Amino acid sequence: MYSNDENLLAILGPTNTGKTYLAFEKLISYSSGIFGFPLRLLARENYDKAVNKLGLNKVALITGEEKIIPNEATYFFCTVESMPINRNVDCIVIDEVQMAADYERGHIFTDRILNLRGNFETIFLGSLNIKNILIKLFPNIKIEQKERLSKLSFLSKQNIAKLKPRSAIIAFNTNKVYEIAENIRTHKGGAAIVLGSLSPRTRNAQVEVYENNKVDYLVATDAIGMGLNLNINHVCFTSLEKFDGRYNRNLQSSELGQIAGRAGRYKNDGTFGYTKEAGKLDPLIINSIENHNYEQIQKIYWRNANIDFSSINNLSDSLKKFPIQNFFIHKKNASDEINFRYLLDDIEIKKYLTDSQNIRLLWEVCRIPDFEKIFNDNYLFFLKNIFFVLVKNDNKIPEDWIQDKVKKLDNFNGDIPELSLKISQIRTWTYISNHNKWLEKPLYWQEKTQQIENNLSDNLHISLTNKFID
Repeated sequence: MYSNDENLLAILGPTNTGKTYLAFEKLISYSSGIFGFPLRLLARENYDKAVNKLGLNKVALITGEEKIIPNEATYFFCTVESMPINRNVDCIVIDEVQMAADYERGHIFTDRILNLRGNFETIFLGSLNIKNILIKLFPNIKIEQKERLSKLSFLSKQNIAKLKPRSAIIAFNTNKVYEIAENIRTHKGGAAIVLGSLSPRTRNAQVEVYENNKVDYLVATDAIGMGLNLNINHVCFTSLEKFDGRYNRNLQSSELGQIAGRAGRYKNDGTFGYTKEAGKLDPLIINSIENHNYEQIQKIYWRNANIDFSSINNLSDSLKKFPIQNFFIHKKNASDEINFRYLLDDIEIKKYLTDSQNIRLLWEVCRIPDFEKIFNDNYLFFLKNIFFVLVKNDNKIPEDWIQDKVKKLDNFNGDIPELSLKISQIRTWTYISNHNKWLEKPLYWQEKTQQIENNLSDNLHISLTNKFID
């Protein structure tokens, strides 16, 4: 199918198989490598691990919001979006490749799977349900299937009040997480919190409270499903459906399995169940979770990565280009594309889009993540504002302009929602400061915004601890 399928290895299996550990050891056995992770938190965790093993100068961290790249670095730990695409290395590892079927980010995972190669070896890590797609793409790929190190079993419906210690309780919105944590504080002394919207620093601090046995319960969203290795004996779902940004839908068995699989680490067996209010789980789904046997993924998302910036029409044609394979879903309406199309219709912006440099600039601005999850005109107005500031100042953000924006966030007062909002806002400026070419003093702003995020994170951790631990 694809000619570049030599030296490809897929290590596939459920959670708790040691896949990441194995790939990490393989990567550092080569003289250079890139490891792409689905979360900034995981990139950071493995970067720290590599620094301890190999020293500070040999290891780089690249995410949308953090860039630590020593001159002598030969190993790069990144989010999948931030993997360097033109760097020549001996080994490349891509984690959680089944994410190629994800509506939001799938096209990025597919692009990395198809186009990034190590000189000697390329390794894909993921669930068994991506196996058929990988074989269709790369008939010569070598597949190594890993067995789970411990058993995972279903326990019948339970009341939260009767849950045993070392349990994780799963909810799918922030308010519900806080409500459950409040309930546990009243009856059982307290709980740690894990939400996708927490900064890695706050999340790690909360996890530490749980891991150090200061509390016996963890309340989390599905953020727990990606690579957090915790000492959990039981996972309890309070809902079997979630809002995924578009609509409320039932969780797929593979998604439930990814979360339930956090119970039982290494050789300790784990259990999972759900509360009465969650509804009912089909016995077939329970069976597939216990046996890690999920339906094979039939299709993955694809978008043309070779975008032509020479004109608006050419860019539009690039994005409309259809995939060749019938198991690729042509990705339309990705957030960057939606932002771009909206701003294209803006009369004030349109007059600047006469050359490829400004078209490319607008595209890059439209890729600034919506950390606040505003999803409305305010976010588009913010992007428009950034574009104008750049285009009217030789593609640089004036120091006093960013100073004014960042200074407002250098204030650590506020309750949990306010601190959470400030963290999402400072993450936007951390992301922008990591676009070195947009600032005169990028290093200064990277350190400044990171410091503010750290201080806000520490204060949020203290607030969460004070509120939810008796």
